[in-house]
Amino acid sequence: MSGTICSADAKHSTIRYHDGLSSNTIITAIIMSEPSKTIRLGVVMDPIGSIKVAKDSTLAMLLEAQGRGWQLEYLELDDLSLQDGRAFGQMRSLNVRADANDWFSLGEPRREALAELDVILMRKDPPFDMEYIYSTYLLEAAEAEGVLVVNRPASIRNANEKLFAARFPDCMPPSLVASSAKELLGFLHEYGDIILKPLGEMGGASIFRVRADDPNTNVIIETLTDNGARYIMAQRFVPEISAGDKRILLIDGEPVPYALARIPAKGETRGNLAAGGRGEGVELSARDYEICAKVGPVCRELGLVFVGIDVIGDYLTEINSTSPTCIRELDALYGLNISAQLMDVIEKKLS
Repeated sequence: MSGTICSADAKHSTIRYHDGLSSNTIITAIIMSEPSKTIRLGVVMDPIGSIKVAKDSTLAMLLEAQGRGWQLEYLELDDLSLQDGRAFGQMRSLNVRADANDWFSLGEPRREALAELDVILMRKDPPFDMEYIYSTYLLEAAEAEGVLVVNRPASIRNANEKLFAARFPDCMPPSLVASSAKELLGFLHEYGDIILKPLGEMGGASIFRVRADDPNTNVIIETLTDNGARYIMAQRFVPEISAGDKRILLIDGEPVPYALARIPAKGETRGNLAAGGRGEGVELSARDYEICAKVGPVCRELGLVFVGIDVIGDYLTEINSTSPTCIRELDALYGLNISAQLMDVIEKKLS
């Protein structure tokens, strides 16, 4: 018996067979294909009830994923556990809405192996403390069972947002990481006007501008370093901050062609939106693309799929790999759908 496929679609194929005895004898078979598997996406984040709906990048990602028919599962850091080498989570099914008054609903919690998920978005905000580090080990156990974790847990752990930028010294302003007051004071003496910041915070928290004649210099250093017990970063002050601290988003190493320049409020040196800065959209400059060409391939190699780099003037200052933001602002300014670009990359990695 010979057969010919006469028509086909995603759900069935019609095959007509001739029995070799009579051209009028036709058998039609319907072969049902398996339906495509629904992608299950877990998100580890800060309490969703406390987010700023209009600006939250994680919500933008979740809305895009849900719009593609993906099943969403919600987790907070303390929902994760590790038992006999396997990672588990107290998951709750999640439904999200673009409604500033009613943006989510959650199902009942249930304990399930993280390996049942296809992809996990690690979107917990800093501080990057020991609990955050421990959570990356739990997520790494899920990754070992085949789950795609964005960003890769080991790379989040190894790519501290301040220290990772030091891998690109030709892109950075003069910088120093130290806990010694003597070294930090020497750096201040050399450059006269510097920024001091902790290594594990975000949003402009505990960032100080210090000049050579500042009477509070010693107490600032003592406080930030806990009297020499903690490392901090010092960078030469970059006066171009007045034009904005540019947040550039990289998706699998490739830059979005626009940045959000976060311009400090009057009397401030911090451009962070959380510190009162205002955002203005700008196209990437030739120097921005030059920096991205150096940083992007390294991020891709390390499995840092979604990254936000900070550029002031011509200088790279930070590489943010935990929970980069500014999706909503750039989408609104330029008619983009950055979350769709990210989900396209995730789909490709899952295929």
